[in-house]
Amino acid sequence: MSRATVSAAAAPRTAGTRRSERRAAAPLKRQRRPLTLGRVLSYAALSLGAVVVLFPVYFGFVGSFMGPADINAYPASLWPLHGFQFENFAGALDNIPLARQYLNSVVMAGLITAGQLITSLLAAYALVFLKVRWKAFWFGLFLCSMMVPAEAIIIPNYLTMSSAGLINTVPALVLPFLAHGFGIFLLRQAFMSFPVELWEASRIDGAGHFRFLWSVLVPLSKPTLAALGIWSFLSAWNMYFWPLLVTQTPEMQTIQIGITQLRSADNFNAGLVLAGTVLAIIPTLLLVIFGQRFIVRGLTAGSIK
Repeated sequence: MSRATVSAAAAPRTAGTRRSERRAAAPLKRQRRPLTLGRVLSYAALSLGAVVVLFPVYFGFVGSFMGPADINAYPASLWPLHGFQFENFAGALDNIPLARQYLNSVVMAGLITAGQLITSLLAAYALVFLKVRWKAFWFGLFLCSMMVPAEAIIIPNYLTMSSAGLINTVPALVLPFLAHGFGIFLLRQAFMSFPVELWEASRIDGAGHFRFLWSVLVPLSKPTLAALGIWSFLSAWNMYFWPLLVTQTPEMQTIQIGITQLRSADNFNAGLVLAGTVLAIIPTLLLVIFGQRFIVRGLTAGSIK
């Protein structure tokens, strides 16, 4: 057989092989699941639940731009039919020192978050990697602290801050909340998922406790730390009773207290109150939206070894 005949016979096989390889390499199309009655009911229930959860947020944002004619209408108006009232935000900023109270809330929430991260890191590290007597007892004690209502210790905390002369100061807002049992529990579970060989290898390389904690455990625990930081910040930002108890002047109060001062018995303006509420929930809403994946990853980090 001549060389030309062999080439002519081999050409179709080569082209067909290439087409087969392309078809094999192409991603398979995802097959759609059949739409059954159960799936339709599930989607309907989830959609209804989403509407119920999101409607207050929607009405809060829309109501902040409404005037009294729209808010007091019957039936209730779901859109500012008489125009957007941007004066509500200007009135909220004029009636209370909102900028200063915003700063107070940011400082308080930031310091509490940093304090809980540091104390939780150190306590969880000691419970997992250090030879501490009665580890189970101390860990159980931390868990028991989570079962004590905050209202039960608010009077001793207030008397302590008052005797130290810290009323109406930033330390009074921060000091009672620099440690929390939930953070210790969360980071302990995350640290227990790491193999002991990791600690032994670091010790052989000459790493001390703080170097191992900062250079190894902290980078590996970023999702858990992010989840704990978001939880701590949201909890501190939404505190109301304790800041109301230990602050005496509007310049030292937080944004949550300032919102209540927008209500007036003589001339109540719901749009003004909603405008202040929207300004207060924007940081928490952004944290939840952009940090939800860290919350899920962090809370489930220690569940699987």
